[in-house]
Amino acid sequence: MATKINIKNLPSGYQSIITNGKHTVIGDEPTTSKGTDLGLSPTELVLSGLGMCKVATVRYIARKNGWEIRDVNAELSQVVQKGENGKLLTTVQTQINIEGDITEEQKQELLKQANACYVHRMIEGDWNIEGVEELQEVNELNHQEKDPLFKM
Repeated sequence: MATKINIKNLPSGYQSIITNGKHTVIGDEPTTSKGTDLGLSPTELVLSGLGMCKVATVRYIARKNGWEIRDVNAELSQVVQKGENGKLLTTVQTQINIEGDITEEQKQELLKQANACYVHRMIEGDWNIEGVEELQEVNELNHQEKDPLFKM
C-alpha cells in the first residue's frame, strides 16, 4: 500500500501541518531560514524517520529472539556537502545505545540489523521522484473526518 501524506502550510514562518490522516506533526524551518522554529525542519524529519526505523528494528529483532533489552536510544547527525555537478552528498552518522541483559555478540547483531532497517534500505535504493503537479481538488471533509486538526 502506498504511503500518503497531506500537508497544509500555515501563514506563520514556514509552519506546516503534516498528517497521514491519523497522526499529525508540525514542521517548520529554523529562524535562520526565516521560519518560526516551532517544528522539525524537513531534513530533521527525514533523519528522525531513519533513526526511528533503526531503533524499532533493534527492538523487533530483540523481541523476535527473546533477548531482554530495556531502553534503546539513538543519536543521528548529518552533514551535507555539494559534490560534483552541484549534486548533494549527505553523510549520516548513527550511534545507538542498547540497555539490557544481552551479550556483546547479541548487541553487535542488533546494531548490524539496525543498518538493514526498511528506511535505511529505502534511502539507499533507487528513487523516482516525479515532477510536481497542481493539486486539483482538496477533499476538506475527508481530511477533517480523519484528523480534526487538519482543516483545509
